[in-house]
Amino acid sequence: MRPRGEVVVVTGAANGIGAAMSRKFSELGAHLVLADVDEHALRRVAAETGGMAVVGDVAGEEGAARLVRAALDEHGRIDLFCANAGIAEGGGPEADELAWAKSWEINVMAHVRAARAVLPHWLERGSGHFLATVSAAGLLTMLGSAPYSVSKHAALGFAEWLAVTYADRGVTVQALCPQGVRTDMLGSSGSAGETLLDAGALEPAQVADLVAESLDSGRFLVLPHPEVGDYYALRATDPGRWQGGMRKLQRKIGG
Repeated sequence: MRPRGEVVVVTGAANGIGAAMSRKFSELGAHLVLADVDEHALRRVAAETGGMAVVGDVAGEEGAARLVRAALDEHGRIDLFCANAGIAEGGGPEADELAWAKSWEINVMAHVRAARAVLPHWLERGSGHFLATVSAAGLLTMLGSAPYSVSKHAALGFAEWLAVTYADRGVTVQALCPQGVRTDMLGSSGSAGETLLDAGALEPAQVADLVAESLDSGRFLVLPHPEVGDYYALRATDPGRWQGGMRKLQRKIGG
């Protein structure tokens, strides 16, 4: 898949990685349909990129369906759907019910509902491309944030299920799993984010460049931080050693 002339939908497009991907796809000649709850920032990005702005919450079933309908009404097709919107709630089991519910709705069910809305179109035409922004937390974990870690693991699981189930029907699925990226989310992650992620953090534009380069490869995991692949392999083959290293980091964060 190459973006020139393609119709690309991006959720969470107003800021961070979503805004950077929107700018990159526009630069490469894509037709954009952009969604976010932040109306002011979304309209600014849409104006910069020539994209169509769909303001509102697309995590819910009606919002996801409305976004897909808007794209199809405007362009007649969707080539790439970037399920990028996400939130990071801190805490562990003590985090309140709302934090857990919001994390599940936005980080997981938004992907499920996007797929539910767009898959009939792709299966009918025999092609489509789904890019899920998952995070390295979906492959590893994120200390200090159980709702984020757990929901991102679920998002990865759903992306993998989609990839396996629909590959032979023309649908490509990729999971974008960056570690630290200099966004508002990283800035609000506190000491854990600063300790774990800040030193190697990338700019959103760097992530967007890698996404654009990776689309044509079709490889499932898109890793802006290549070392994440090594950590993931260690976690799978030697979980005791992996958890020992993470416990050391937990003690460092906890003082």
